[in-house]
Amino acid sequence: MKFFKYSRIVAIGIATLGSIGLLSSSAEAQVAATSPTSDTITFDEAMSIALRQNAVLRQSENASTLSATVVSSRKQAFLPTLSLSTNTAQTLGRTFNQSEGTIVTQTTSTLNTGVSSSVTLFDGMRNVTALRAAQLDQTASSNELARARQTTVFTVASDFLTLVKAQEQLRIQRENLVALEAQEAQINKFVQAGTRAISDLYQQQAATASARSTVVAAQRDVELGKIGLMQTLQLDPRSNYQFATPAVATDPTTTTIHLDSLLERAFARRSDLAAEQSRVSASAQTVKGASGAKLPTVSLSVGYNTAFSSATDLGLVDQLNQRRGGSVGIGVSFPLFDRGATSIATQQARLQEDNARLALENQRQAVGLEVRRAYLDYETARQQLVATQAQQKAADLAVTTTQKRYELGSSTLLELTQARAAQLQAASAVVTARYTVAFQRAAMSYYAGDLQAGMAILGG
Repeated sequence: MKFFKYSRIVAIGIATLGSIGLLSSSAEAQVAATSPTSDTITFDEAMSIALRQNAVLRQSENASTLSATVVSSRKQAFLPTLSLSTNTAQTLGRTFNQSEGTIVTQTTSTLNTGVSSSVTLFDGMRNVTALRAAQLDQTASSNELARARQTTVFTVASDFLTLVKAQEQLRIQRENLVALEAQEAQINKFVQAGTRAISDLYQQQAATASARSTVVAAQRDVELGKIGLMQTLQLDPRSNYQFATPAVATDPTTTTIHLDSLLERAFARRSDLAAEQSRVSASAQTVKGASGAKLPTVSLSVGYNTAFSSATDLGLVDQLNQRRGGSVGIGVSFPLFDRGATSIATQQARLQEDNARLALENQRQAVGLEVRRAYLDYETARQQLVATQAQQKAADLAVTTTQKRYELGSSTLLELTQARAAQLQAASAVVTARYTVAFQRAAMSYYAGDLQAGMAILGG
């Protein structure tokens, strides 16, 4: 007797910005809400919440914003400075009075004020290289932020997949429990009619009780799946949430996937690889900036000031007018000896550049292995799905045949129990295999760097 019916299981559409696309196909309705006041969150809403509230993603956004402020600071370094200065003083002492021709003791008040400006004309290209390095760091931070968004939505999709798989396993265990309870009722009738031994009923009751325990464990797995989503979405643990099951296609894609093309796409599209490349370029600019300290520095300065003193009989306005004046100067500084600071800084910058190149090579190697592993896992999952479907078909036929033989008295309860256990195992294996196919297809797209806004990735 077949009692396992499969709904089509979850497909996950993943997106990094904006609206999230979902694959079309029916899926089993989610487990009923445990609280009438609980909030129901759809897949699209979960993606939006994650992109807004996930702590790791917010840290990446802060890092990107911080790198933008560094670029702004480097640009401001090209602008001239402008300052206004003023000071006043009061002195008491003997001074020569020109109008009287005598030395007198008096209090003298003075005021000096002026504006000044300076700008660096040339500093060995250090300001230019510092700006370029900052811009490259900003590009790297933006790429890292893009990858963080991809990781966030992939994590949400994986958590949804885990939850819905747990719900499907719970459905299977409940169907199994219903079938065992029906079989227990049938055996009870056989025992009452005297056609079966009482031991068969006891064995069946034990099997039914074991199935109830398995249902409880499956319910716990569903709740743990919800907790995982709540953690990813940074939801309030004091509230109750239900998660609407998204629509999914779980059948393997018929499109042929080649490992070489996956690797090429990953090397070309992975934003974390692009970030590491920008870090290498930024380190090269830092080396140039450190070497530029050997060159002279040329600066231009201008100033305009005036003064007032109470020691003369002229008024404030007249003195400020008569004593005003300006200056223009060019300064040139040659670094003759800096105790090896420039040489050490250049050496350090080159070592940092070398480390950046090593990090790029290591990341490229990691990307290649991730893609290769995902491709292998996907191909394995496809083959396992075919095998488990065949296993399920055979197990269903075995249960049907053994059930009829048991009813006719030509088979034992042990044989029927074993057949049902094999059927349950096969049904569970098919669910796991289908979800594994869906997940590995998503993983291939994620590791190849293909996740785009509104792009459904599980449908092939």
